[in-house]
Amino acid sequence: MTPKQKSRMRLVLLVLAGLGITSLLALNAFRSNLMYFLTPAEMVAGDYPEQGMYRLGGMVVEGSINRLENGITVEFDLTDYEQTITVRYTGILPDLFREGQGIVAHGRIENQLFTAEEVLAKHDESYMAPEVAEAMKNVDMSKAIPASATKIPAGTTL
Repeated sequence: MTPKQKSRMRLVLLVLAGLGITSLLALNAFRSNLMYFLTPAEMVAGDYPEQGMYRLGGMVVEGSINRLENGITVEFDLTDYEQTITVRYTGILPDLFREGQGIVAHGRIENQLFTAEEVLAKHDESYMAPEVAEAMKNVDMSKAIPASATKIPAGTTL
């Protein structure tokens, strides 16, 4: 091999090594930023990787919203009408957050409690996050208690 060929070979090897290192760094960054979507039933069943960030989607259970003593931390139950999970969130909830509302919470799982870093509420009556809609489609709704059964109609006196 001539000296010119050797220098070209070194250059090619350096470029390949650089591409390999860049690829490894990019894949590592992608893996650390990956966020899985879960339903409460999948979370209870343990069908998720042990570490990482998750998106938990479902409906806020009627009567489950509980504000803790510090006033800014809220605990509420989230259901997919199969299983129910308690979610804890510290921060200001979105204006559209309420009982019976579909939400997606971003956060981590700690000791069977989902600690949310962000809570997203749907923005109108007909919208639902695609993942939540798909998960809710697969649920047998005949077992669910309709929300109208627990509401008192307006104008009713007790």
